[in-house]
Formats: sequence, C-alpha cells, structure tokens
Amino acid sequence: MQSNLSSAVVLCFQALLLLYSPLQVLAVENVNFGVHVENQTGVRDGLSRKHHRVYQLYSRTSGKHVQVLGKKITAMGEDGDKYAQLVVEADTFGSQVRIRGKETNYYLCMNRKGKLVGKKARGANGGCVFIEIMLENNYTAWMSARYVGWYVGFTKRGRPRRGSNTLPNQRDVHFMKRFPPGEQPDLQPCSFTTVNKRSKRVHQASTSPQPLP
Repeated sequence: MQSNLSSAVVLCFQALLLLYSPLQVLAVENVNFGVHVENQTGVRDGLSRKHHRVYQLYSRTSGKHVQVLGKKITAMGEDGDKYAQLVVEADTFGSQVRIRGKETNYYLCMNRKGKLVGKKARGANGGCVFIEIMLENNYTAWMSARYVGWYVGFTKRGRPRRGSNTLPNQRDVHFMKRFPPGEQPDLQPCSFTTVNKRSKRVHQASTSPQPLP
C-alpha cells in the first residue's frame, strides 16, 4: 500500500513539473538573446587557442596594400612588400580582431579623433580592436569596436581617412584579404570524370555477370 502511495506522489510531482515548465518558458520568451550574443562577442577568450593569420589588405580605392610602417599607416604597399604583411589576431567569441604589422610589431589603431595610427603592443588598447565585416560585394570592412560606425578607410593616394568621415558603402573602406606571395594555401588539383551515355553503357557491360562457357 505504501509503495502504491509513493508511486502516486511521484506521478503527481512529475505532472506539476510538466504543468509549470511551459509557464516558465513563456515567462522568459521576451528575453533578447541578441544582446547576450553581442555581449559574448566582446569578451576576450583566454582559454581557446588564438587564431593568427598573415594577410595583405588590398585597398579598393588606392589599388595598393595597407602598410604599418610604425606609427604611420598608409595604403601604398606593393604586393609582397614586407610592411604590407599584416598579422590578423582573433581571440574572441565573435569576429573582433587586432591587426599587427608583421615587420614592425606595431598595431593598427584608431584614436578618439578617428585617425589611424600605429601603436606598440603595450599601448594597444580598445582602439586597436576592429570588427571584421564581410560585405555583400565580397569585400571586407573593418569597423572600430570602440567607436562603432567608424571604419578603416583610405583615399586614392593611400592616406588614412578619419573614422568619422567613413560609411560602410564607401569604396574607401572596402578591402580584400590576400595571402602574401609564397604563402598561398596548398590547394590540391581536382580531377573530374565526365560520364556520358556511352561510358555508362560500357560500365554496365563490364559489371554485368558473364555467362559461363
């Protein structure tokens, strides 16, 4: 009798859980998960392995590559120029990165006036963090994580534009990531086999059982 009573109590408890669980879900249905993702995007990840990749950033306006010459930043580097080889460092949940000159070890940064400057590692603060944005035209834009709405941009002469004078639809802020010469990924050649009606018939004839002599 006692075992039956215990079983009944357990069943009643499970029924109450099933009853109140949907109510709890409804109570939190107005939670904005986009805010949670945005907050996590800005958190530095100190546990996962940091992703570093060497690129050249080809400027759509100047037709040259971004250079980190120390404190000076330009977009007049030729293909293969040692100052145009940039290390893109990513260590966050999202697409926030730091861009460092491989030759000078200076970081590409944006100050509070929107000017692009180079800074050493010890001075690379929040103004040196950028959000990588893939555009619909397959170019990449780099928006400041600290000064939202301000982008890395250059004039036709390769001079930096102030972040306050940039917009995402301007050619000045459009870049293409390119591997330095000699560092392209080793792509294995692909082989294709063309199948037509004749080859299909030959394949079926070769796989069909042959009559015994």
